Amino acid sequence: MADLAPEVGIAAACRLLDVPRSSYYRARRPAPPPAPRPRSPRALTNTEQAHIRAVLNSPRFADCPPRQIYATLLDEGTYLCHWRTFYRVLAAHDEVRERRNQLRHPAYAAPELLATGPNQLWSWDITKLKGPRAWTSFYLYVILDVFSRCVVGWMVMERESSLLAEEFIAETCRQEGIGPQQLTLHADNGSSMTSKTVAQLLADLGVTKTHSRPHVSNDNPYSEAQFKTTKYRPDFPDRFVSLADARQWMRQFVRWYNHEHCHSGIGLLPPAVVHRGQASAATAARQEVLAAAYAAHPERFGRGMPSPPPVPEAVWINRPRGPEDPPVTAAAGRNPALPSP
Repeated sequence: MADLAPEVGIAAACRLLDVPRSSYYRARRPAPPPAPRPRSPRALTNTEQAHIRAVLNSPRFADCPPRQIYATLLDEGTYLCHWRTFYRVLAAHDEVRERRNQLRHPAYAAPELLATGPNQLWSWDITKLKGPRAWTSFYLYVILDVFSRCVVGWMVMERESSLLAEEFIAETCRQEGIGPQQLTLHADNGSSMTSKTVAQLLADLGVTKTHSRPHVSNDNPYSEAQFKTTKYRPDFPDRFVSLADARQWMRQFVRWYNHEHCHSGIGLLPPAVVHRGQASAATAARQEVLAAAYAAHPERFGRGMPSPPPVPEAVWINRPRGPEDPPVTAAAGRNPALPSP
């Protein structure tokens, strides 16, 4: 309307647009300022509101909800106002918050761990295996190399114990030849993982320990995923008849998992191949097979020469997110606990 009126006139523009001229002139008229809202005679005075805030935020009532304060004051023969007015007075001063006397968990920093090769970052956990009778269980201890997904250590015992965990970790480090300041060992917050016995062992070995955040279930994802692979095997029994039976089954499973299982997270290679540093040779051999297939029938490959799935150059637990993320291959983005490549 504003663009059309100068060309053809206001009356003609209103006829073309089927808009009454009165509506056009009314829209051009500046709107009057809103009338001030009259103060209700029932409203609390500023002095009364200040007194209510002082009572609500006093040490006696600072941790109590307004309803409880309202009821307590009534029992003592005092009436200030309705408890809904308590909320309005608090909201006017941005003081509406959790007032109950309860524990507030602090904000824990997420563990940000990086591995660019085997034996730099391990994850370990304990899970239960059902025993021969109801309410009986065996305990499966597993240490997993996060970069290669290789099970570097495992054992099945009749109980969960920090002393057993200490011996288990020490023996696994000895078998893998772990040196001081080489390894970071990540775990959740179970009693065995956070025990002083294990902490002292790791300090003696020069192994950095990290833990998942409390009440966070996905800070130890690689161990949890490996346990799911274990328990979803077609031949995983509903119950193990004995401790020897559980150990025999796990021995066969770990042999399959490390040497035959084509893991989707490491370029469909077996974990043992990546752990031993043979991933490049295995990928090159696969590339030769694909090149021969392409040379025989190039018309079957619409996108050109195929290539095998790559092996990740780095693996994170809780990779940082944001515009300034460090590159996964840069030294600046590495976990300080890990050695330089």
